Amino acid sequence: MPKQSVTRVERTFAFVDISGFTTFVDTFGDAAAVVALADFRLIVREVASHYGVRVDKWLGDGAMFVCVEIEPVVRALLEISDRLQAIGFPLSLRSGLASGMVILFEADDYIGGPVNLASRLCNEAGSGEILVTEAVAESLGGDVAKEDFGMIEVRGFASPVRVISVSRAEVSAVGATGATKPFAS
Repeated sequence: MPKQSVTRVERTFAFVDISGFTTFVDTFGDAAAVVALADFRLIVREVASHYGVRVDKWLGDGAMFVCVEIEPVVRALLEISDRLQAIGFPLSLRSGLASGMVILFEADDYIGGPVNLASRLCNEAGSGEILVTEAVAESLGGDVAKEDFGMIEVRGFASPVRVISVSRAEVSAVGATGATKPFAS
């Protein structure tokens, strides 16, 4: 068998999952599930393409994203949640995100710690949460709110990982009357 060369690349990975989807299907049935999934996928496709984020694969009621940069993935996750909320989507999302060097295998598959870590962080996230590694959080601008989630043991990783919960920061602007009013960045 010929020896294969190993190609390593730096990428950012995010996993997103519709929180509570199994219960939703059990309660409201298949037709409601299909409508919810269609809405979810439509918005994911639109937002991901806008930010230059690739949907690597669909995972039933979730998706795996890949990008060469961190910031566009975080922005996409925030906008996907905002847009789903705006259309009255009945459920919220949970997400995990990690970045780093991985093996690019057969030109279309990624293998390595950041992929696994992003998936596991998604599993740890609560409804509406986006969990990221400390390194990812440090690379984000000040218009993203960051809250320490703490050190967590992550299956498959030798050492605990510091995890940060990120969300859209609320900022205030002074209106013409001098009153302060909140708006999302």
